[in-house]
Amino acid sequence: MRIRMATSKQRAAARKNVKKAQHAARSKRTIANLPKKTRTALAKQASMVGRRKSSKTPHDLSQRTRRELMKAARKRGIKGRSKMGTSELVRALSDS
Repeated sequence: MRIRMATSKQRAAARKNVKKAQHAARSKRTIANLPKKTRTALAKQASMVGRRKSSKTPHDLSQRTRRELMKAARKRGIKGRSKMGTSELVRALSDS
């Protein structure tokens, strides 16, 4: 059996490919590649949103999102709901 050695051209190509792969991995915008400070801030923000959502009572209309209000208005059959803003939806739902 004869073992072939890589030529200098092949070694240069391999080095270039490794560098390209390393650069691609660094440039990906995933959470894992973000600085620790940024990841911590994102986690805090996410937990705050989760707490806010879980603490909402189903009858508290002012804390609902527009999408949730639209769903409730659709169930109640409120006319003109697609043109209403959040505050108008809250008012319409509380009146009906």
